[in-house]
Amino acid sequence: MSALDEGRAGMGPTRVAVVGAGAAGLAAAKALLDEGLDVTVLERGSRPGGLWAGDDAGGDSPAYDSLHLNTSKGRTEFADFPMPARWPDYPSAARVARYLASYADAFGVTGRLRLGTEVTAVRRAGAVWEVTAGGATEPYDAVVVANGHNRDPKWPSPAYPGSFDGTQLHAHAYRSPEVFAGRRVLVVGMGNSAMDLAVDASYVSAGPVLLSARRGTHVVPKYLFGRPADATGGALAVLPWRIRQTVAQAALRLAVGTPERYGLPRPSGGLFQDHPTISDTILHRLTHGEVVARPGVERLDGRRVVFSDGTADDVDVIVWATGYRVTVPFLGPEWLGDDPEALPLYQRVFHLDEPTLAFVGLMQSTGAALPVVEAQGKLAAAYLAGRYALPSPEDQRASVARAHAAAVRRWGRSRPMMRVDFDRYVAALPREVRAGVRRAARGAAVLTPPPDPRPNPHPDPKAQAPA
Repeated sequence: MSALDEGRAGMGPTRVAVVGAGAAGLAAAKALLDEGLDVTVLERGSRPGGLWAGDDAGGDSPAYDSLHLNTSKGRTEFADFPMPARWPDYPSAARVARYLASYADAFGVTGRLRLGTEVTAVRRAGAVWEVTAGGATEPYDAVVVANGHNRDPKWPSPAYPGSFDGTQLHAHAYRSPEVFAGRRVLVVGMGNSAMDLAVDASYVSAGPVLLSARRGTHVVPKYLFGRPADATGGALAVLPWRIRQTVAQAALRLAVGTPERYGLPRPSGGLFQDHPTISDTILHRLTHGEVVARPGVERLDGRRVVFSDGTADDVDVIVWATGYRVTVPFLGPEWLGDDPEALPLYQRVFHLDEPTLAFVGLMQSTGAALPVVEAQGKLAAAYLAGRYALPSPEDQRASVARAHAAAVRRWGRSRPMMRVDFDRYVAALPREVRAGVRRAARGAAVLTPPPDPRPNPHPDPKAQAPA
């Protein structure tokens, strides 16, 4: 039994603050409401949807006009709220934003939203959390952090030597290809956004778009052999990941060949070790010469960019598609340590020192995010509702250490603490809930909130997403 649980037994939280109304925050809020808890969702933007809400008045969504899902709808949708069958396999960002808003409506989350309310501080004050948002401070019994990690652009650090006289922007600021019209464009990066932006730019730029990367990645088309490329993922999940890797790499090589065939650098790791880039169109534009691969940048010299192989090109615009930093600006270092990316969490959800501080979405999945945050939200809600007991602190830390060691073996030093294997993780969390319920039945202390006073706290389980 956790000593922390013992100290809080019988004091169960009645009020839970969820920070963020993206997919993670909405899934957490829905799960908490299902458990009968009093939920407030604090969102700094003007509407729910998080990164998918491209016209959010908060101005910090990275969604661009051509953004679509890069995982198929069947592997992306919430289990509790299927996407419409008539939708395409890879819906647009606008559709996903509507889907998330409909999800919030269907399960009573919309009425719990406080939009335009930025959380600026979360502090522990005795038995409660003091949350400062919108200029006011209120007490809560628990906090679920779901603020996302695609908000704070990461620029090259240290910066490349030299200076550039043209236009520079981070992919976070990109919306539509007009900014590239008639200009020579260099995109730096090999992720999904980099590929999408390079393709967009290639239709309007002056000459071929240059695509630069120091390291390669596997490029997976959205369809393989006539089906969504991720359609067989669940069936292969029972196999060890090394075997899954071998099978998947053989299928990919047969279908499209290797990245080197398209002039791209060789991937530094195998498939399922580095996150693959999902794109049909980048291979098409590469084979037509509308996008041309370049090695890593060496230095900048006015309008010229010199690459690591000694070649150089004149460009007018550089797009840094170099990812994002994980930031949780409202929590202090006593909760986050020196690096939020390295924050150890039990099951990637519970803070090891105070499990009433839970995180939903602070992970990097090999697949879609929505089923992961849905499962995380249900785990957090089961604990905060008092029907799930955590293992002892020692067992929690041992579990985190084992997961981290396995992640380092598989993914190296690239965010290993955050990494999860999509299929295995989504299958494991319901088992963890059941194990925690059994621990509670054996006498482990749990949080015990009061009964739900609402006459019908559970929404219609048959709810479906509208068009």
